[in-house]
Amino acid sequence: MTVTEQRTAPERRDDPSHPQHVDVLIVGAGVSGIGAAHHLQERFPEKSFLLLDAQDDRGGTWWTHRYPGVRSDSDLFTYGYRFKPWRGPSIAAGEEILNYLDEVIAEDDLASRIRYQHRVTAASWSSEDRRWTVQVTRVDTGEDLRFTTDFLWMCQGYYNHAQPYQPRWEGMDRFEGQVLHPQQWPDDLDLTGKRVVVIGSGSTAATLIPAIAQQAAHVTMLQRSPSYFLAPPLTHELAVTLRQLEIPEEWTHEILRRAYTAQFNELARLAHEAPDELHAFLMESMKPLLPEDFDVDKHFTPRYRPWQQRIAIVPEGDLFAALREGKASIVTDTIETFTEKGIRVSSGEELEADVVVTATGFNLSVLGDVAFTVDGAAVDFTERVTWRGLMISGVPNMAYVFGYFRHSWTLRVDLVSDLVIRLMETMQLKDATMVVPTLRDEDAGMQLRPWSDPEDFNAGYVMRSQHVLFKQGDREPWTHMLEHGAEMEILPKADLEDGSLLYR
Repeated sequence: MTVTEQRTAPERRDDPSHPQHVDVLIVGAGVSGIGAAHHLQERFPEKSFLLLDAQDDRGGTWWTHRYPGVRSDSDLFTYGYRFKPWRGPSIAAGEEILNYLDEVIAEDDLASRIRYQHRVTAASWSSEDRRWTVQVTRVDTGEDLRFTTDFLWMCQGYYNHAQPYQPRWEGMDRFEGQVLHPQQWPDDLDLTGKRVVVIGSGSTAATLIPAIAQQAAHVTMLQRSPSYFLAPPLTHELAVTLRQLEIPEEWTHEILRRAYTAQFNELARLAHEAPDELHAFLMESMKPLLPEDFDVDKHFTPRYRPWQQRIAIVPEGDLFAALREGKASIVTDTIETFTEKGIRVSSGEELEADVVVTATGFNLSVLGDVAFTVDGAAVDFTERVTWRGLMISGVPNMAYVFGYFRHSWTLRVDLVSDLVIRLMETMQLKDATMVVPTLRDEDAGMQLRPWSDPEDFNAGYVMRSQHVLFKQGDREPWTHMLEHGAEMEILPKADLEDGSLLYR
């Protein structure tokens, strides 16, 4: 261990009577937190830092989501980090992504800096002390701990891991089979020969159904309304070609990263400029993969235009293959009631089932549901405004990472990390110990808009949570949820001295 490592590696001490202090405290050891830690350590090797995570291992959703077939819904050349080449197929299983994160942890020597089973419950900022005091509960022992930090970096993701979205339907109590949510999948569940109904039409359902259709007697996708699907190859043909030519993996990673980014930027452009054209393309691309005489208009025409929700990826069209083979079917209808033997839908049809899987989505967690106070006053996030989608008005020395919904999440992890690092550099140059996003005189009376504009993105989990989320304004730098094509130009050039950040 070098002298610098000896100085900056935080001492492993969990003593509730003596708060442990670090320069930067990162909340979350998933894709966002591990990425943030890499960028922080690369630029500021002298800073001490820790990562706290409530789970008992790394990976966030890739650790907690264990349902059959769990995989990325983004290509790994853009879901992987900019700094770490991806060497596998374009679409990867959850275990492969965990292995990738393990490599980053090992290469950056992060294991000693991660504290698992540490759930952050509250964070209090003191302007007098210029630091955060963070309350933590040890999940395994119930012990209460305290940490202090100069800068708090929230990388906890947006899932409520403990409480998935689970609607209640009439008659559920009299159903004689098993009802479960993918987020709480039991390890010992055997579906061999079982009749399964999967409620939902999104990415989770599309991933789960092909995986369980091979063992179940039959799987029915029961959807109230359809989603858009895209069926790319498991591995991009360009990646296959480059690897056959023994092109260095670093080059392959960058080339494919640019190719996929350009592809999704084009999807975004078409969605805004020619939605009918994009709709027709998506419909026509599915038809050859579906059974003959399949009612595409009924089962695959969403109520929303393309890009208002995420386009679900079904690599090699595996969902459609299960439909062609008769191992799966789709019913588009609403639930009237559960019965003893299954579900009766509004048409009167009864879908018999031994197991019902409610792939109905999740609940959004606002900054990990941590209770924030600033100088003794509780922070009501519904009254706050985002600063470029990575800081909150009136909340000092705190950044958060929120990735893209429609592009790969991690594309934004890298962009946000770059900007946070540049902010820390600016603070250092100004000899500032405090920075707080502050509305300027010209922002007085600015129109406040909802966290997500329904005309732009209206997924159910977002619409259900609008009332607890912070707002955005009608101008920079108080906007967020921009397309990646715009942000890759805007964020690297963001003016950190335009008066919207108050340095002290």
